[in-house]
Amino acid sequence: MKETQEGVTVKKQDNFSEWYSQVIQKAELADIRFGVQGFIVHRPWGFFIIKKIYEYLEKEIEDDGHVAFLFPTVVKEENLMKEKEHAGFTPEVFWVSEAGSKKIEERFALRPTGEAQIYPLYSLWFKSYKDLPFKGYQSRISVFRNEMTTRPFLRGREFLFFESHDVFNTHEEVLKQVDKDLEICTKVIHNKCKIPFLFFKRPQWDKFKGAKDTFTPDTLMPDGKKNQLASTHDLAQNFAKAFNIKVMKENEKEEYVWQTCFGPGIWRIMAALIGIHGDDNGLILPWDMAPIQIVIVPVYFSSKNTKLIVKKCKEIETKLKEYRVKFDNTDSSPGYKYNHWELRGVPIRIEIGPKEVKENKITLSLRTNPKNKISVKLKDLVKEIEKNSTLIDKKIEEKAILYFKDKTKKTDSYNELKKMIKDYSGFVKIPFCSVDLDGEKCADKLKEETTANVSGTLYPKEDKIKQGQKCIICGEKANHIIYVAKSY
Repeated sequence: MKETQEGVTVKKQDNFSEWYSQVIQKAELADIRFGVQGFIVHRPWGFFIIKKIYEYLEKEIEDDGHVAFLFPTVVKEENLMKEKEHAGFTPEVFWVSEAGSKKIEERFALRPTGEAQIYPLYSLWFKSYKDLPFKGYQSRISVFRNEMTTRPFLRGREFLFFESHDVFNTHEEVLKQVDKDLEICTKVIHNKCKIPFLFFKRPQWDKFKGAKDTFTPDTLMPDGKKNQLASTHDLAQNFAKAFNIKVMKENEKEEYVWQTCFGPGIWRIMAALIGIHGDDNGLILPWDMAPIQIVIVPVYFSSKNTKLIVKKCKEIETKLKEYRVKFDNTDSSPGYKYNHWELRGVPIRIEIGPKEVKENKITLSLRTNPKNKISVKLKDLVKEIEKNSTLIDKKIEEKAILYFKDKTKKTDSYNELKKMIKDYSGFVKIPFCSVDLDGEKCADKLKEETTANVSGTLYPKEDKIKQGQKCIICGEKANHIIYVAKSY
């Protein structure tokens, strides 16, 4: 470590965009110097966190009966075009048409999403209703889309992916799976990552291409913009008809299957973790997500103390080996080490100097409140670590919930809405005419005049519309209360 290294030089509240960029680079989460727009290098510190997100998702989805598979990265062009609406992805597709100096016989696409590569095989795998339900997923893969505007962990041309693709005999099973997918979001995104969000049912003009309905958990970043953290889709029989996925039923008649797909946004969850929890000093990480949970920092005042302090630090490191612990014995100053590990979000710091050695104690400092020093007897150390790891997570969660608590307002006035979108960082609830395709004109006008997007209606329980309420865009009868916000 070089002592000349700067920490974060802007306050999060003053300039979130710059703060976010600095944290990503200075906490060594990613390197944007790869040289190709929209493609980043995941550095070890950041990739550890991402691996934990994957691990928790994989556990929950396997507990739900899913089995893992892995498909190639490429998609045949003819398969990508089979589902007419889904083929709308093609403007964003990267095409491979040459190998060396030769044209290939049939160009293919780098995977923008998995349906068009997976479902042709599903039509071969399943022949009888007895083969269902089938729940499959692939994890730790990349997808590729030619995004015009890119930003690490928010939008990229290559980004990390997770997707499940489930097949059922009935639509009732589909609806149950949608709710189960949203439950998994709660367990991982909220319970593990401590990120608050609202569930929405997307309007018909903003659903997944080819789906009957789309459902999403959305949070808000500190700049007031909406961050969609995941999506689950009721595909009905749309893709089954496009890819001819049929099974023989008990009555010996062939019928199309019913399907769902689910995609937690690995990058988007990471972005929310950085943006919502972090402070002016850098990252703040929940206990389970931290690459290093405890850092031990020796505090020397003279060379005569060094050996005893080092010995004590190593003893503590051994005592805490069940945790992810690091003894920082580099030659940097204690103050530099404090800042270095605070920037990276290490939850607990242990300080050991001559006083601690003499009194057989250690000093604890928590990332959620680094100025509050806690003196702990060695015999109580493990118990104190356990207690404080829980307190850290509780503090992070409480702070995030408080942050999110007042992020939704409401109005019946279009002029007031315009002012809110300009001055206010959060969701705004408004009466709206329709979330079917006939409401898209109002949504387009809203976006053009305010830059805000329609998130949809609250799910599973939609806000009640009051008698006589009118759409604040067109003035016609309002049939829904929708949520709007700026988005990335």
